[in-house]
Amino acid sequence: MTDSPGTAAPAEHKGGESLLTVLVALGANALIAVAKTVVAVITGSASMVAEAAHSWADAGNEIFLLLAERKSGRPRDRSHPLGYGREAYVWSMFAAFGLFTAGSIVSIWHGITSLTSEEAETDYLLAYAVLAVAFVLEGISWLQAMRQTRREARERGLSPARYVWRTPNPTLRAVVAEDSAALIGIVLAALGIVLHELTGNPVWDAVGSILVGILLGIVACFLIDRNRDFLTGQAVSPDLRRKALAALLGHAEIERVTYLHLEWVGPDKVFMVAAVDLTGDAPEHDLAVTLDRLGEELRTHELVEEAVLTLATPDRPSLVLD
Repeated sequence: MTDSPGTAAPAEHKGGESLLTVLVALGANALIAVAKTVVAVITGSASMVAEAAHSWADAGNEIFLLLAERKSGRPRDRSHPLGYGREAYVWSMFAAFGLFTAGSIVSIWHGITSLTSEEAETDYLLAYAVLAVAFVLEGISWLQAMRQTRREARERGLSPARYVWRTPNPTLRAVVAEDSAALIGIVLAALGIVLHELTGNPVWDAVGSILVGILLGIVACFLIDRNRDFLTGQAVSPDLRRKALAALLGHAEIERVTYLHLEWVGPDKVFMVAAVDLTGDAPEHDLAVTLDRLGEELRTHELVEEAVLTLATPDRPSLVLD
């Protein structure tokens, strides 16, 4: 079974690159959050308050994503026979909820309350300078995330956008989504401040804060929904299932396959259950030994966390390649 037309990157390399992606995002967001907070206090800008809340939420979320990387990488044991991979989705879910509460709700609430507040004295130049620096730092983090995304998407023959949607790696999806939202949010905040400066009406600044909050809410709901899918048992893509079936049918000792189940149990880890008909007419004991050996062979594949093979019943139809 293979996950790509070419040779897949080792799991250790993928894990190390995901960790680097999260660390770059954490460093960038921490620096940006401090700078935005200082400017928000100095200027009183609603858009800058929203951006500060956004960056603090992102920085906090990276801690959850680091926990996701660490805890999901533990080897399976007796209490967790399918490994700890799904912990990645649990901690990524916490990060998504953090983005929704600390980022989206705070930004929208502050923007609404600022609609009726008195006009604040705003240091426009300082706000623009911090937003420009923030855009550069967020861009560096985004480029690192997209570099990993493009490489892994290319291995699977997918577009980067489609890969972000389908990838079982929640930390990569979270960093790409949050950094993309951050770049768009900076543009919205800058636009709100520009219109405030040009018109003298602080409502535009408040509207910028509300728009940033709505954007964060959309991203958070997207991340929550995808993590929920994987926590409740996300099946692999039809393409990967087809490749797994082809690999089984291509084995010299397997004559046909009547059942195949492949489910993600963590980032780049699947649980496989298959019912197969073996070649020849060996005694029951030999069949059991062969099935056990084939299962061990499948577990050596980097994508397979656990594989369970059973004998197919004669009345079940064979699975065929599309």
